Formats: sequence, structure tokens, C-alpha cells
Amino acid sequence: MKHIYLNLKRFDVPAEMGGVNRICDVKDWGGYIVSHTQDALKLYDPSRVEFAMYFPEAHILSAAAARCENSPVQIGCQSVFREDVSVGGNFGAFTSNRPAAAMAAAGCTSVIIGHCEERNDKAGILAEAGVTDTSAVNRLLNKEIKAAVARGLKVLYCIGEKSEEQECWQEVLGAQLSIGLDGVDRSKVVIAYEPIWSIGPGKTPADKPYITKIASFVKEKTCGMDIVYGGGLKQDNAAMLASIPEIDGGLIALTRFSGEIGYYPEEYLEIIRLYMGQ
Repeated sequence: MKHIYLNLKRFDVPAEMGGVNRICDVKDWGGYIVSHTQDALKLYDPSRVEFAMYFPEAHILSAAAARCENSPVQIGCQSVFREDVSVGGNFGAFTSNRPAAAMAAAGCTSVIIGHCEERNDKAGILAEAGVTDTSAVNRLLNKEIKAAVARGLKVLYCIGEKSEEQECWQEVLGAQLSIGLDGVDRSKVVIAYEPIWSIGPGKTPADKPYITKIASFVKEKTCGMDIVYGGGLKQDNAAMLASIPEIDGGLIALTRFSGEIGYYPEEYLEIIRLYMGQ
């Protein structure tokens, strides 16, 4: 099975306000993305590939409402809170947080957890509190994964090493896997590898041998869990990533990196066509 994920980050912000959204009015954005991709995605065999899109919370309802009958699109959210609503327990005292129950009720069936941007945010908050335990972020993410799985959500769990961690990448990634997946039903989780040191303008992208090395390491450590490339599936690396047997798909974000940068549905579909070889 191949897995194609789409992380829409905060691509909904209009260009005139400093964002990259040039495709439609923000109120229509979630539904627009689903409605302009789902018919084309039906051309792919659902037994061979699955598709999930991770939306900012404000757009989940319109995205879910735009799904047609037998839509191949799974609606996803961007992480969940480490605690959840429960019968006879906390019924909603979660101001500013995103319990898994709320996301499931809104139509989500998938969630991305542990993205490097989420990890950085948590690490920054912990640092302000004086916490120096480097495993603390992984323990928090483990709770999020458990909350998501308990609510029936599929999880894309992101791991990755920073430039200053490259020399000890095995230790870093090993801890992210062992702590993050501790006590988790792994059949509900797919791993995404983000080579954080190689992501961003002016940085050298991770090459095929390096990605293959990491994917092999992850599969060995997790007894064969599916792993996708989380460093950005793009038009210019789709064929290369498709040629790596150990890689089971990819995570798309931006589809255009020059000129009017941003996410564009037709370019998203082209990336998938190149990766799937059809």
C-alpha cells in the first residue's frame, strides 16, 4: 500500500495578508481543495494507494462536506490534544486545545502528529518552563498518538533529525520511535521521515542513499512499519522517491516553490501522477 499525504499547514492565508493562498476565498478553501482533486484521485486503485489531507481546523467542516460519494480523500487534522473528551468525565473544558473527539465528530479520520513544526513549538514551550529533558517532547507526542488511536483516527507520526543531530541520528530517531510509539497500536500508524537539516531554501536535499538508509533503519526498528518521505514529495523528486522500495509514499506541502509559491490542486495531482507512474 502506498500513502500520499497532504499537509496544508497555514496555506489558507491570503497572499495580500502575507500568506500563499491565491486559489479562492478563505471561507471556501477547504471545500475547494477537496472538490478540485477527489474525482481525479478516483482513478487510482484504492487497494494500492490512499490519500489523506491535513487541514487547519477552521476548514475541516467544509472539506468534509465537499466529499462526494466514494471519495478517496480522507480528511485529517493537524495534531490532537493529549487528553480527550470522555463519557462521565471531561465533556469539553479544552479551551484552545483540539481533543480527538472533536476532530472525529467534525469528519476527520486521520491526523498528523510530531511534525517538526509541532516538535519545535513544544520544545520552545518546555524550554520557557526550564525543562531540559530532551525526551519530554516524545512523551507528549506519545500521549497524542494514543488519544488519536483511541478515538479511531489513523496517525501519520513524523520523526526527523536536525543538522546538529546528524552525527547521532540513530540515537535521535531511535528515541523518537521507541518513546513515541510506546504502548501504541502500530497498525494504526504510518511513519513520516523528515530530514529537518535538509528542508528549506538554500539547503541540500537528502539524496536517495541517505533516505534509503533511514527508511531501512526505521523498518528494522519498527518491525516493518510503513514509512513515507516527509521532507516534501515534489515534482522534481517524485520519480526518485518512487524508485526506493523501502519508501511507501510521501508527504506533499507546497506544490510551487518559485514565482507565486503556494499549494495548487492541479500541481498536487501532477506530483501524484509522477510518483505513481501513470
